[in-house]
Amino acid sequence: MPARHRSRQRALQVLYLWDQRKQVVDEAISSFYETLGSDDEPQSTPPDEFMETLVRGTASRADSIDQRIVAKSANWRIERMPVVDRNILRLAIYEMDAMQTPPAVAIDEALELARQFSGDESVAFINGVLDAIHRDSHA
Repeated sequence: MPARHRSRQRALQVLYLWDQRKQVVDEAISSFYETLGSDDEPQSTPPDEFMETLVRGTASRADSIDQRIVAKSANWRIERMPVVDRNILRLAIYEMDAMQTPPAVAIDEALELARQFSGDESVAFINGVLDAIHRDSHA
């Protein structure tokens, strides 16, 4: 599995923790790393800088990103969306906007995360929202 894809998976997991527990971002990142170690070897995994950048950036812009998501997701309030789906959307939008990840790559990665961590309906929903946001940013 490519390193960036694994980092995106990890970022989604950390964002899920952050969103569900209403934690400070750095606490969510630390909690995630703690789950990777074992009793014999705590935190044997080196820090994932790309994941941390994604998480911190996405969390810091969540309010403005959420406004864009709501504008493109008819009849869905952000708090009513499945936690996984809204964080996949946030992550992809942050990547397209702040990290200059090509939209095709960010959207494809988001859809892969949705296939892995959500369901078929979520894949279609996420694709529609991201496509609409991408079209707006290039209009």
